[in-house]
Amino acid sequence: MTRMVLALIFTGIIALFIPSCLTADVLLIEEVRQSGRLEVPDNGVTSRDVRARFGDPVKVHNPIGDPPITRWEYGQWSVYFEHDVVLFTVLHKGAVIDKKTE
Repeated sequence: MTRMVLALIFTGIIALFIPSCLTADVLLIEEVRQSGRLEVPDNGVTSRDVRARFGDPVKVHNPIGDPPITRWEYGQWSVYFEHDVVLFTVLHKGAVIDKKTE
């Protein structure tokens, strides 16, 4: 009888921890697929070319570090510069999710 009670208690304790072990992150595959539709600056382009092609940014952050890294924010993405050359462009969360239902 004692073994039966201990087995039930042990099973109950394990059952409490199972839901926390079964959580997972959601990968936004559809967002990644749709990101190809956005036009963003290519790596290696100058800040002058970015401004000429995409216009003035919504916000310009001050340079940080050495070498200086600057971030320009646009509506759906931000572009990072080292001196005046594009390092990379980052899409803002949810920027390309297509809200249409088909």
